[in-house]
Amino acid sequence: MSRPSVPRIGRTVAGLTAVAACSAGLLASPAPASAAPGPGRASDPAPAAGPYPNLAPTPPMGWNNWSYYTCHVDEKVVLDNARALVRSGLAHKGYRTVTVDDCWMAKQRGPQGELLPDPVKFPHGMAYLGQQLHALGLKFGIYEDVGTLTCEKYPGSLGHFAEDAKLFASWQVDYVKADGCNVPTTPGHSKEETYRDLYGQMSRALRASGRPITFSVSAPAYFQFDGDGVWHRVIGWSSELGNLWRGGRDVALQQSTPAAKWSSIVYNFHYNANLADLQRPGRWNDPDFLLAGDSGLSRDEMQSQMSLWAMMAAPLISSTDLGKLSPQARAVLGNAHVIAVDQDPLGVQGRIVAQDDHSAVLAKPLKNGDRAVALFNSADAPRTLAVTAGAAGLPEASSYRLHDLVTGHRGHSDGDIVAHDVPAHGTVLYRVTPDD
Repeated sequence: MSRPSVPRIGRTVAGLTAVAACSAGLLASPAPASAAPGPGRASDPAPAAGPYPNLAPTPPMGWNNWSYYTCHVDEKVVLDNARALVRSGLAHKGYRTVTVDDCWMAKQRGPQGELLPDPVKFPHGMAYLGQQLHALGLKFGIYEDVGTLTCEKYPGSLGHFAEDAKLFASWQVDYVKADGCNVPTTPGHSKEETYRDLYGQMSRALRASGRPITFSVSAPAYFQFDGDGVWHRVIGWSSELGNLWRGGRDVALQQSTPAAKWSSIVYNFHYNANLADLQRPGRWNDPDFLLAGDSGLSRDEMQSQMSLWAMMAAPLISSTDLGKLSPQARAVLGNAHVIAVDQDPLGVQGRIVAQDDHSAVLAKPLKNGDRAVALFNSADAPRTLAVTAGAAGLPEASSYRLHDLVTGHRGHSDGDIVAHDVPAHGTVLYRVTPDD
């Protein structure tokens, strides 16, 4: 097999790859994608007209094993967490897609070139796993890679896109996450052209499989440091090929220190918040997993991630041991008022409307005419944060009812939107309703 010509961005079991900080400035809208796809391969299905079907009208919600379990995944881990989703009530609140990440398969394909599940980890096979998930009222997600190998060196889909898509459909898969490790450069084509070709092949194969499969694209994560113009262009064509896309580095793994986890949450928030111009309803920026759980984070830190992800209309995908959720973590993940902000039918990503070195204020329009306003304190000490009504997109001559979606406290304002003594690493999330 070819060796990778493009380095991995963040996926590593040992920890997080060191990367440079992204720009804090607001990003411009993407230029039209102009890179032509590379040459097709024998397994490439006939081209499908138009963009990928809109199979995710609201941001996907669910669970993925990667951040907590990495390669230590098996049938029991997946089904135990699936049952915990149902038992905890989180499935009823929307967390319904259970995705098996890397390391689920055997190291070699079968005699007909087919993917094989690891017989020790998944002794009953993946069709059985899908049946069990569906019986619980959940959806079945699975991981693959468009390169020669996955990030952890299991068989990739390059050269097998149609076969793999048909196999996934036969297993009743509902969601495919496609990574971009170990992608060999196609002779005569740029890195971008090669990625666009391969993700295009997988996109068409999934469409031709005969089953509606939500498609999560990881291509933009491999271009975050290639310059904003290229990065934005890749996000542009990713939004035509799939339903959501990873934009940057992985969130921290379970074995990381609490400080590293918090740092990764803040980093992923800042790069993703600056991509609001590139999202549209039904096509979602994905800043990676929710770490709420017994992971060393404080209640305020868990709540900040949940609130900020909801403001950004981000997928809400938990990666923890759901059977060991603390009451605090369960309350954070299951807050129906915060989930409603994320799942709002208007489908708009909130924008940063004020910020300094240690705070950010985001505003998000909601379908009923309300606004969600989040005041985030990233500093290590409490602060009072405020934003004018005008900056939050509200008429300045009006008065407002404020509903704190975490504490439940209700208040009133005749002017600025203020949050007093926001704790260190904390976020206050208001639903703001203009008075009649």
